[in-house]
Amino acid sequence: MSENSLPLFQYHPDPIASGSIVASDAQCRGCGQQRGFIYTGAVYSTHDLNDALCPWCIFDGTAHKLFGAVFVDPKAVGDYGRWDAVADSVIEEVCFRTPSFSGWQEERWFTHCGEAAEFIAAIGAAELQNLDPSLYKAIAEESGFLGDELACYMERLDKDAGPTAYAFHCRVCGAWGGYSDCH
Repeated sequence: MSENSLPLFQYHPDPIASGSIVASDAQCRGCGQQRGFIYTGAVYSTHDLNDALCPWCIFDGTAHKLFGAVFVDPKAVGDYGRWDAVADSVIEEVCFRTPSFSGWQEERWFTHCGEAAEFIAAIGAAELQNLDPSLYKAIAEESGFLGDELACYMERLDKDAGPTAYAFHCRVCGAWGGYSDCH
């Protein structure tokens, strides 16, 4: 990896497109450098790390080692047992060395085929139309709504204003999955 290229996060392959990492002149609290990018997603720590970590300090675990930074609750990987169980090493990679995303409620990480899935993006109804129809089905089933309530809910999905859906793609079989939430 060259100094100018972002690290490749196996569970969040395009954190710039998803909005979790943005171009910035901010100095990273981990390494003290201005590297041209900063993380803007969810981070849990006793330290104030909002918009303060570079992708490299997330990738190599520096943020977790220095500040106890956690990017997803370990129990939320697999949605507290509702989705597939994964190895502890996978949970550690997702929670301590992978950029998360910002949700309305606490973030959950979709798992499938005994593996964590790739986070693709926060999406609304418009974006959902351009993705695999199986994702629509997965989000609809997870919502718990039926009939007219389901149709209304799915039409109201909005990536910026909520309710918002979160799209994931299985790294093993290619299945789509995810969930939605609102404020």
